[in-house]
This record gives sequence, C-alpha cells and structure tokens, in this order.
Amino acid sequence: MFEPDEQPRIDRGVLVGVTVTPRDSWQIDEYLEELKLLSQTAGIEVVDRVIQNRDKIDPAYFIGEGKAKTLGRMVEEQDLNVVIFDEDLSPAQTRNLEKITDARVMDRSGLILLIFQQHAQTKEAKTQVELARLEYLLPRLTRRWTHLERQEGGIGVRGGMGETQIEIDRRLIRDRISKLKTELKKVEQQREVRRGNRSEEFRVALVGYTNAGKSTLMNRICETPGEVRVEDQLFATLDTTIRSVQLNGNHKVLLSDTVGFIRKLPHQLVASFRSTLGEVREADMLLKLVDINHPQYEEHLETVNEVLQDMDCLEIPSVTVFNKVDAIEENNLLAKVKRDYPDALLISAERDIRVDDVVQRIIEQKEKDYIRDEITLSVKFGAKIAALHEHAEVLEKNYNNTSVHITYKAHRSKIPEIRKMILGQ
Repeated sequence: MFEPDEQPRIDRGVLVGVTVTPRDSWQIDEYLEELKLLSQTAGIEVVDRVIQNRDKIDPAYFIGEGKAKTLGRMVEEQDLNVVIFDEDLSPAQTRNLEKITDARVMDRSGLILLIFQQHAQTKEAKTQVELARLEYLLPRLTRRWTHLERQEGGIGVRGGMGETQIEIDRRLIRDRISKLKTELKKVEQQREVRRGNRSEEFRVALVGYTNAGKSTLMNRICETPGEVRVEDQLFATLDTTIRSVQLNGNHKVLLSDTVGFIRKLPHQLVASFRSTLGEVREADMLLKLVDINHPQYEEHLETVNEVLQDMDCLEIPSVTVFNKVDAIEENNLLAKVKRDYPDALLISAERDIRVDDVVQRIIEQKEKDYIRDEITLSVKFGAKIAALHEHAEVLEKNYNNTSVHITYKAHRSKIPEIRKMILGQ
C-alpha cells in the first residue's frame, strides 16, 4: 500500500535504435516514432532516445559495451527505469544490459506482449496473451523477475533441495505453459465446431496494420455506430469481432474484425492467437485496410502481406482498401496511390466516403463462384421451397396448377448439396 501522499512511480524510459545498413539510417526515426507510440500505449513515458550506427550487432550488448555504459549513465542522470530496444534482444543481451544499466530492459517483442496483456479482455484473449508472454519470458528469466508464483497462481509451491528461486519460477512457468496450451486446444476445437455450423456463409475478414480503421469500417458496413470498439490507439481490440451483415436484399455475409498487425509481430503472438486468426484463414475474402496518410503506408501493407504469408493466406482473394482519404494533405499522394494500386479502393470509413464501393466489391467477389440452377417442385412442398430460400438466392419462380419452376443461384460447391436436400438426388 502507498501512503496517502505517495504516488506510484510512472515508468520513464529511453528508446534505443541501431542502424547497420544505409537503408536503416533513413528509417530509424520512423521506427522509433512507432516505438514511442507503443511505449505510450503501454503507459511508459518516453524521455529520450539513443541511436547508434554500427557495422554489425554486438553479440554481448547489441550496442557495444561502451555505448551500454553510456546508456547506464543516462538512466542514472535522468532517473529512468526502463530501456526499450526497437529490435529483439537475445536472453544473454538482455541480462548483460540489465546488469550494466541497472534498469528493466525490454525489446520490441516484449513491449508488444506487455500491451497485449494490458488490453486483453475476454478469457480467450487473456489465455492467448499469457501463453505468449510466458514462452517469451522463460529463457529471459533473471533475478529481477523472480517470485512469479504470486502472479501465476503458484503460491505455496516449494522448491526442492538446493533449488534456486529462478529454477522454481522456470518450473512454474513450464507447468503453466502446458496448462494454457491444453486450454487453447479446447478453444480451437470449439471454434472449429462453430465454423462448421456456419460453413454456408460467405466470410469476409478485415485485416490491416493496427490503427488503420478496421473497427470504424466494420461499424460503417454493419450500420451499427459504436457497436465495435473504436479508439485512436494501437491494439485497441484483441478479440475477433464477428457480425452477420445483410449487404442488400440478396447478399448476406459474415464480417470479422481481427487483431491489428504490426511490424515484427512477435512469433509467440502469431502462434498463440492462431485460433483467433483462424477467422482470417477460413475467410472467403480479405479486406486489407491501409491508412493512406501514414508516411510508411507501403511498408504497412508489406507487413500485412508478410503476416498473411506466414499464415498461408496470401491465396485468399483480397482487395486493398486505402482509408482516411478525407485527411490527405500531400497534393500528389492520391494520384500516386491510384497509379501504384489501380485495383485498390480509396475511402473514408469515418466520413462514410465511398464505403459503398467496398460493399459492392464484396458482392462481386461473392458472386464469382455462384452459378444459376433450375428445379421444378410440386406446389405441395412448401417447406422445401422455404428451405431453398434459406440456402440459396432465389431469382425467379413460375407457378402452374400443380408445380413451381424455380431459378436460383448458389455457390457452385453447394449446388449438389442443395439438389440432394430439395430433390433427394
């Protein structure tokens, strides 16, 4: 407990970036700006930044022992307690840097994992994030992070003869990882059952760099303002939101808003969120949303494609959607994007500018694999006629005294199933 006049200390940190190639040198400022936004999202006040040019990465300290000592003096002089690297560090580098700076040392992956932990809301998301963090933490455990049993529910666990606190914590983490993996397998099995129950639905998944406006677009398409959480913040939502949307009188789809991607998304997260991201793998169409005003919008799109490639999803039909066109300030940007991405859509989800183009593109994609078929039924079979309306798009019905001739449209893969259901053939 803090005394009445004592306030919890706010984490104050310094960002560290390293350039090893000419290409890195012009990108480093953008990378550190993103790292600063990530740090602020995690509740860390960024006080300073350090950039070092090197021929190669130092295996012991990443930045070299001399620079590490300089960093240690900066931590002491500016009363800092966190050092954040834009690149991923090895467990040995992290330990060496913590000793020399006497501060908590985080790398990019650790910071993103911390943000995910802070933002997880549902039981599934919390389980996925906890698994990812523990797998990341296990090889990096030091005396600075002992007594994890109080966080992980292991109170009362005693170590064996001669077992150190770190060894106890490692054993507790391994046990917890095993339990979490079992829980997630059950969740994934449940998801597969739910996906099977809605297999006839055309599924559209919104994917994109975090903060590109996916939730805003989803609200706009669903015509439910405020239903899906929208915040101007990285990783405002971690759970996949799924809505059944009636696009027009004949077209209904399942639309999903997934967790935002980001440069160098930790592989532990991609693995642990596999069941959630299954909505992407099972999609019939992807909407790749890009913030057109971000200086690195092309790199953001490249990042999205890299994550999709890691998930074996690049073959899924997709359309690139450049969002926030209402906020364009650069005169030639619109012309450049139109020239470089002729098949892309340009919209403003916030201002409802050309969102109808997105809906129309979804309808066009949905209809690509749909074919027409015709059947004739006795007028007595009202239930079968109703079932056909439920499973296909009925285009025309022609009645005579005893029968009805129906022209309908459905996905080519569903035609045999529909004919068997209606005609028994």
